[in-house]
Amino acid sequence: MLFPKAQQELVNCATNVRIRDVEVLTVYLDLQPVPFNKGFYSVDMTFFFDVSLDLFRAPASGPIAVHGISIFTKKVILYGSEGNVKMFTSDGSTEDIDNTGCKVLPKATVQVAQPIALSARICEGGHHCCEPCCRIPECICNRYGGEFETSPCDRVIYATIGLFIIVQIVRNVQMLIPAYDFCVPEKECETSSDNPCELFRRIEFPTDEFFPPKAGDCGCGYNDRS
Repeated sequence: MLFPKAQQELVNCATNVRIRDVEVLTVYLDLQPVPFNKGFYSVDMTFFFDVSLDLFRAPASGPIAVHGISIFTKKVILYGSEGNVKMFTSDGSTEDIDNTGCKVLPKATVQVAQPIALSARICEGGHHCCEPCCRIPECICNRYGGEFETSPCDRVIYATIGLFIIVQIVRNVQMLIPAYDFCVPEKECETSSDNPCELFRRIEFPTDEFFPPKAGDCGCGYNDRS
């Protein structure tokens, strides 16, 4: 995990840690065709998590709440079919010929359920750099008040997160759907009567409302005891 400088100093002095909650900040996706395997694409996903922790400096001390980010990367290969056409739109630039048409590629999407905060532990950093596996977006840095501490640190925290995702490749396809002409009503709906008493007479008497259900009707067994 990565922390701002002020919170990294608290981590260096902590003796124990407890994970409280985790939230997905954003997911970056990169779609690339797989060489020599037509129709298949590799989807590289980078997850950014906001992890809430409680730090303890001594066994009898109270917890100190801190927030840090955890980064997780995953790659999957999916079939997205082939498309050998170019798409031209009315809002394309007429001055630049390179921007007038683009090859139709599929689009990668990922659905992420609420992550599960499983555990966290403190390990000795060994004065190694906590260099992230990718560049942290500026919007995430601004959320935490500045750059994250990547210099050698005394202690690091590893978080275990349960994650459920669905990765898809979506492509626009042509579909033939039968279409019908407008259906204009030819007859006018007429009410039989405006008399409320006549309408009330058509309603069946609610006998069940006056007799409560028996134990067998409500699915309650006689042997059930609370």
